[in-house]
Amino acid sequence: MDGATIRASPQRHWDASDAGDFTAEHDIYRDDAVLDYPESRERIRGRRNIQESRFVQPNKKRFAVRSMIGSGDLWVTEFVLTYDGIPTYAVSIMEFRDGLVAHETQYFADRFEPSPSRAHLVELVGGS
Repeated sequence: MDGATIRASPQRHWDASDAGDFTAEHDIYRDDAVLDYPESRERIRGRRNIQESRFVQPNKKRFAVRSMIGSGDLWVTEFVLTYDGIPTYAVSIMEFRDGLVAHETQYFADRFEPSPSRAHLVELVGGS
């Protein structure tokens, strides 16, 4: 599978995630895929379990991709995940095998106020 085809897979995944299409959202995963959430120490094994874990979440979610970069079997997406109107910044690292995600790790970070100690060194940027 070529790079352009693999690159299209994460984009379809994020588009389906934002649309709430739980079937299309999970077409990207191998049946034996593994999803890790390091901050909560969770590991979910299997495409069906990954899908169910997202289906049972009660929050209204929106996904906005900020950037996607990768090549071959490794793709990284920076995105904003908004739960019930509150943005969280996230990074997804997808490792592909045979054209499907075999392993994904997602990292999450909430917005925080800038430190006064470095105020003279930085500029604030807008957006989510």
